[in-house]
Amino acid sequence: MSSKTNIDWNDTIKKEARGVNDEDLGEVQEVENNHVLVQRGILNKEKFYIPLEQADSYDGDVVRFRLSEDEIKSKYLRDSPPESKTTYDDRTSMSRREDRTVGETGETPVSLTEERLNVSKRSTQQGEATITKEPVTKTRTVEVPVTHEEVTIERRPPSGSTTAQTPVSSKEEIKVPLRKEEIQVTKEPYVKEEVSVKKKPVTETRTVSEQVISENVKVRGANREEEP
Repeated sequence: MSSKTNIDWNDTIKKEARGVNDEDLGEVQEVENNHVLVQRGILNKEKFYIPLEQADSYDGDVVRFRLSEDEIKSKYLRDSPPESKTTYDDRTSMSRREDRTVGETGETPVSLTEERLNVSKRSTQQGEATITKEPVTKTRTVEVPVTHEEVTIERRPPSGSTTAQTPVSSKEEIKVPLRKEEIQVTKEPYVKEEVSVKKKPVTETRTVSEQVISENVKVRGANREEEP
């Protein structure tokens, strides 16, 4: 892991930037005038011009700063780079050094930027489920034994005296009450079972397509024209 004193800033272009609390600050876009431009977002872009001295480390993939996201937003969030405090002599000396470097190496670094898709998810209500209980009429048949009384005649010899107390003079009726059982039906509700209503998450894969802009380099000269 590189410390802030020996970071190869040319290698940090298009790499991820994070704050001291591992906050996602976006992506490194360019480095100039002792500042590194970190940009976050696609539509509502946030630009942070952070001094190089605030860098804490670089591991080849992520540049980490020793400030929190809130500190960086309050101090370095702006739409244009800060004014350079380099003096005329410093600029002249720097220009000479750059000219000498270009002359010695024959290379001029050109930063090419490209947009990156940041996809997030949010939870919304897609509808609702309605649980309805409704009565259903059924016919139930139950067999119930009932009892009723009937009269039977049983003949047998007299157990006592065979002489009648009164003479037979006329027809006589003797009433014997007979009983029977009648069926009475009543109904009462009871809980026959319980139904558990549950919600479960169902994961499906959606494809997101969006156009992004990428920069290419084109070289024009007196006698040649090149495109990648």
